[in-house]
Amino acid sequence: MRVMRASSSSSLLMKDQLTIYIFVTVIFVVGIVFGALLVNALTFDQQQDLAVYVQKFAERAGNGMLPEGALSFWDRVLFHGKWLILIWVLGLTVIGMPLVLALDFLKGVLVGFAVGTLVSQYSWKGLLFSLVSVAPPNLLVVPALLIASVSAVSFSLYIIRSRFLNRYGTLGKPFVSHTTTFALMLVIIAGASFVEIFLSPVMLKWVVPLLADVPEGL
Repeated sequence: MRVMRASSSSSLLMKDQLTIYIFVTVIFVVGIVFGALLVNALTFDQQQDLAVYVQKFAERAGNGMLPEGALSFWDRVLFHGKWLILIWVLGLTVIGMPLVLALDFLKGVLVGFAVGTLVSQYSWKGLLFSLVSVAPPNLLVVPALLIASVSAVSFSLYIIRSRFLNRYGTLGKPFVSHTTTFALMLVIIAGASFVEIFLSPVMLKWVVPLLADVPEGL
């Protein structure tokens, strides 16, 4: 009977996690769409200011003036790590679960806005620019944040079922699993920071000459 109950609980947890993965991914994608549409909602003056900022960033990248070295690497690890730590803490509380989902949406908005800005200003050149600037680190950062979010939401749901619905068992093993997941995601975040600091600038130098013309979106 205990084996059957354990197997049933494990199957239920896996099913719940799959549902959470889908839900969290949808929220992130909706954030991307919202962020991309947000670019079109800017006034002409705001678009002009944004174009100037992007142009200066491209010039700095072309001149090799982007942050490099170990200090910048740890700055990026700390920046992305703060998101993870916040999600981890929110996962320990039931009331923090909606905030975890809000962070996923916000991350999607930031990615969508960044890509949308480049595309609106430089058309297909902006898409190419985003593929070597925005995409490489986020190919690691986004999955890490989503996996961490699923772990956080799952742990919060476990607390609800364990403490309020009297299901499952103690919180020891789920807490260890939750914390281990975040430790692994921190390693991935470190890899993303390495890509962002040491690899992306090299790729940007190849693409920046294509952006030498006046932005096409103006």
